[in-house]
Amino acid sequence: MKRGDLDDLAAFAVVARTRSFTRAAAEIGLSPSALSHAMRGLEQRLGVTLLARTTRSVAPTAAGKQLLHALEPALAGLAQGLASLENWRDTPAGNIRLTTLHYASRTILADKLPAFLRDHPDITIEVTIDDRLTDIVAGGFDAGIRPGGAVDNDMIAIRLEPDSRARVVGTPDYFARYPRPQTLQDLQDHRCINYRRVTTGDVVPWRFERDGETINIKTGGQLIVNDGVLAGATIRAGAGLGILLEHEAAAELADGRLIAVLDGWSPTFHGCHLYYPNRQITPALRALVAALRWRGD
Repeated sequence: MKRGDLDDLAAFAVVARTRSFTRAAAEIGLSPSALSHAMRGLEQRLGVTLLARTTRSVAPTAAGKQLLHALEPALAGLAQGLASLENWRDTPAGNIRLTTLHYASRTILADKLPAFLRDHPDITIEVTIDDRLTDIVAGGFDAGIRPGGAVDNDMIAIRLEPDSRARVVGTPDYFARYPRPQTLQDLQDHRCINYRRVTTGDVVPWRFERDGETINIKTGGQLIVNDGVLAGATIRAGAGLGILLEHEAAAELADGRLIAVLDGWSPTFHGCHLYYPNRQITPALRALVAALRWRGD
C-alpha cells in the first residue's frame, strides 16, 4: 500500500457513509474539490469505479459497497487502537462528534461546555443540533444527548439532569385578559402556543397525566413553532398560554412573574441523558461525561 492510500480509503468510507462530498469534506477537513480529486485518484489506482456521481448526489457503486463492507471493521479497529493510546497521555485529547437537541444545547451545554473546553485544550468538540432522533452510529457521532425516554436500550446512558414536571403557565397580564382554565376542556378558549414536530410535521398535542390516566388535547392558538426559545419568550411576554419545564420557570413561578394552572394534570418530562454505543469509550468522551454528568441535588 502506497503512502496516502490509507488516508484516501478512510476518506472514501466517509463519502460513502454521508453520500455527500460537501458533508464528508466538512467532516474530514478538506475542500469538496480536493476530496473529489482524491477519490478519482484512488479509483484510478485501484482500477475500479467506487462512487457513482450525479450533479446532486454521490453513492457507492457495487464495488464501492464491497470495499466499504471490508473497510468499516478495519477502520473501527484502527480507531479503537489509536484511542487506546490516549490512556498513556497525561491529559485526554482527541475529537468528539456530538448530536443534541436545541433544548439541551441552550441549557446543559451552554452551562457546562465552556468550562470544559477551557479545562481540556487538547479536546475538540463538534456539536450538531437536531431535534430529530438521529442514529448516532449511522451518522458517525460519538455520542448524543436526548430525553431519557428517547434513548435506545442498547446504548449506555448517563443522566445529565433530573426529571421535571411540565407545567402550563401564563403571565398575570395574560390572565387579566383571559380567565384561568379550571378544566382541560377550558384550554379550547385560550391562545395556546403549540409546537410542530420536525420529524413528522404534525402539531404536538398537549399531554396531561393524573392517577395513571393520560390525556392528549389538541389546542388552538395564534402561534405554532418548532423552537422552544421563541415559545418561552412569547409566554413570558403575555401573548399566550404555554408549557414550560418546572426547573426552567422555577424563579418566575416563585416571584409571581408566571402563574401555573391545571397543576393536578402536570406530566413528567424525562431529563436528558448523554448516550453512546456499548463499546470502548475514549478518554476524551470519558472526560466529557464526567463534566456533564448530573450528580443529584
